[in-house]
Amino acid sequence: MSAPERIPPRSVTSPPDAAELLARGELTVRGRIREASNAALYCTVAYDGREAACVYKPVAGERPLWDFPDGTLAQREVAAYEVSEATGWGLVPPTVLRDGPYGEGMCQLWIEVAPEAELLALVDGEEPEPGWKAIGFAEVGEGRTALLVHADDARLRRLAVLDAVINNADRKGGHLLPTGEGRLYGIDHGVTFNAENKLRTLLWGWAGEPLPQEALDVLDDLRKGLAQGGTLTARLEPLITGAEIDATRARVAALLASGTHPEPSGEWPAIPWPPV
Repeated sequence: MSAPERIPPRSVTSPPDAAELLARGELTVRGRIREASNAALYCTVAYDGREAACVYKPVAGERPLWDFPDGTLAQREVAAYEVSEATGWGLVPPTVLRDGPYGEGMCQLWIEVAPEAELLALVDGEEPEPGWKAIGFAEVGEGRTALLVHADDARLRRLAVLDAVINNADRKGGHLLPTGEGRLYGIDHGVTFNAENKLRTLLWGWAGEPLPQEALDVLDDLRKGLAQGGTLTARLEPLITGAEIDATRARVAALLASGTHPEPSGEWPAIPWPPV
């Protein structure tokens, strides 16, 4: 990335604390994240003696997509954070919608990644080793294929459940941020909450398997929060459409009814490209 210096969060101890800082602080652009498909700016935000690094994605920098309304990706990122918070799992970094130097946009706390953490791998053979789950075979050049696998990790499994709820159309390996403290965050949730089924992810390792009781309990809480007049519904209404909230309710109900992780529909590529 092109940011001149990474500035770690300071005095930010909880999501509400971080959300207030992101929403009310002075936003200063430090550089651009060139790898991002839409405009993504590396910034610092300062308020009341606190300062943190963050990512600011202005709506004006969003590229049009044929299957999502223009100018809605920032709101979808915030909606994904709201659902993540409602699960109690804290899988999405604190994220707010705010005005900034280039207009309204999404502002999200910067997460420092532990580079030694290994969540994805390409391996020889047709079956994964213990501790890994198979995703599928991938071409690795010169006519050779390898098995793409992800870790059999409870944090990834939670994220797979969240993605099924928010209908994430782009869960790539580069969107997984493990930290040195053992946390795992998912980022880049702009293409979520479509009313049509668009789940595309690398986290298919549990497809068809029974959901853990923890996940069923969380889904039941989401069902209650998504009811008409529910607390989660109220938080999502300014961010996504009524039809998209209805579709989210339906996905939660379907997961509870089946009691299993979803499987690829077979109607479109199930794995995003490039996968990382």
